[in-house]
Amino acid sequence: MIRVAIANQKGGVGKTTTAINIATAMAATGWKTLLIDLDPQGNASTGLGLTAAERERNSYDLLVDQAPLSECVRATRIPNLDIVPATVDLSGAEVELVNVDHRTDRLRGAILPWTGHDIAFIDCPPSLGLLTLNALVAADTLLVPLQCEFFALEGLSQLLQTVERVQQRFNSELGIIGVVLTMYDRRNRLTDQVSDDVRACLGQLVFDTVIPRNVRLSEAPSHGLPALVYDHNCAGSRAYMALARELITRLPERRKAA
Repeated sequence: MIRVAIANQKGGVGKTTTAINIATAMAATGWKTLLIDLDPQGNASTGLGLTAAERERNSYDLLVDQAPLSECVRATRIPNLDIVPATVDLSGAEVELVNVDHRTDRLRGAILPWTGHDIAFIDCPPSLGLLTLNALVAADTLLVPLQCEFFALEGLSQLLQTVERVQQRFNSELGIIGVVLTMYDRRNRLTDQVSDDVRACLGQLVFDTVIPRNVRLSEAPSHGLPALVYDHNCAGSRAYMALARELITRLPERRKAA
């Protein structure tokens, strides 16, 4: 199973929106997909319409109690897409695990042997704490959503430093599959400037696909649906389908669903 962490320590960059919709797009193209909600806010779980009852076994149980992954996986309304949900209980996990041996390997140990899906996306919280560290240790590669705004590169440099430390100490195989520009507004000249700066700095690491500012993307979570289901013809949905196609070309040759 390919394991992709979706992380950026800066909040409000479209990270969970990207997690929900790229996972949906991959499922739509035939990949048996798992989304692991590792954010105590549980927005990915809400955005896929999970009820409180459906979150009874969740990522907190997976990390803290070491519950088997099979007990925490829940089906969604989207064919080929399952989720490990999150609740606010996860906010206490960092404190509870602080004195636990191998606390950075909890997620890796839970998902590494798993063969029930072709690909897993891990939606990280907007911080570089123990939860995000668990995701980076467990992942093959990292997908970074980056908002088109002035301080974007400054936050990105901090994340890249963290990735380098993880590579040196915990997971030498961790790579970065790409940076996706989000909240792109062609009417704003600053957006183009940030895009040009990021591409000049990171080159081909930046995906060609950009995710536009789009009302339908913002509305979809309130209906418990990915934008690709809520309105598959909107600009945001078309962008995430294009991103999925581009992502597939960058993935290593692995098992793919028929």
